[in-house]
Formats: sequence, structure tokens, C-alpha cells
Amino acid sequence: MRTVICLLASAFAPVLLHAQAPATTAPLTDAQQIAAAVLPLPSEFRADATVLGYRAGTPSLVSLRKGTGAFTCLANNPAMPNFHVACYHNTLEPFMERGRSLRASGVKGTEVDSARFKEVRAGTLKMPSQPAALYTLTGPAGSYDAEAGTTKGARALYVVYIAGATAASTGISAKPAENTPWIMFPGTPKAHIMFVPKM
Repeated sequence: MRTVICLLASAFAPVLLHAQAPATTAPLTDAQQIAAAVLPLPSEFRADATVLGYRAGTPSLVSLRKGTGAFTCLANNPAMPNFHVACYHNTLEPFMERGRSLRASGVKGTEVDSARFKEVRAGTLKMPSQPAALYTLTGPAGSYDAEAGTTKGARALYVVYIAGATAASTGISAKPAENTPWIMFPGTPKAHIMFVPKM
């Protein structure tokens, strides 16, 4: 259980902090950021994914590539101490972008979700009406070899968002586990099935 909790903390913290802190080291080239950002995706989705990343002197995410596919990917934030990239289905973009906007305005911690949940329930923030996937890779600094375009020591995490899902509605446990799917934030707009592969 402790391993799962530690993994979640390391995997989700960078997703939450994307675009919150200004980059303090020079970002990789656009091409290198794009190559790294799409790594979590199954190969058939990589070429057409939209990619958001960083440019020197720009503290927030910028568009590195406008894709025509089903996913949006976030490049590694050079201000963060570890390596983290994430890709999510485009139907999740309003929810993700709203989180980034709230954090940029100074909203912190659980208040970000409180604000988003209130907006979802009021109908002003839309969640997907069908399951929507999110894929991440997280590892220590230096996990990504920009020249080779590969990672070493990074861990994968897969998530499927199903707004409002519960253990009762899906038959999936709400207890954290490795190698067994489980539901995080059950019964909320942010409910999602977690897949934490053991490596």
C-alpha cells in the first residue's frame, strides 16, 4: 500500500503543478519536448497528438504542436525536479485547463477541485460523457535521454476517467492497489479508474 501511495504522490504532483511555476532551467527544443511528451501514449496515438510545452522566458504552457488526434500531451516542466509527462483525451481538456487556470490565479490544494466540482455540477464546466484516458510517465531527473528519445527508470500510470463512478456502479474497488484497477475520487466528477503497473 505504501508503494502505491508514494507512486501516486510522485505521479500526480507534477500533473497538478504543470504551468504553475516558471521554468528555471532552459527547456529542451520543441522537437525534443514533443518526442518526450508523447512517450506515455500507445504508439498509434503519438503522431497526431497536440503537445503543450515550454519556451525560455515563458512561465506557462505554450502550444508546441497542434495535432488532429484524440490526445493532448504535456511536456516535462523544466522547473520541476523530476521527469514527468502526461497525455489525456481531448474531452478532458476543459477540466485540465480550468485546473491550470485556477492554480495560476492563486487557488491551491483541494480548493482547486472544490471549485471545479462546483462548476461541473452547475453545468459551467463540462466533463466527458464517456470514459476518457490519461497516460503518464514519471521518473527521477535524468530519466529522459533527449538525444535517444528514450526514458530509463520512469514509471507508467494509466487512468480512465468516468465522472461519478463508484465501486457499486462499476464493480471496481475503491481501495488503492498495484496491478489491480481501483477507483480514485469515487462519486465525484473527477472519479477515475487507476491502473498502477508493477515494474
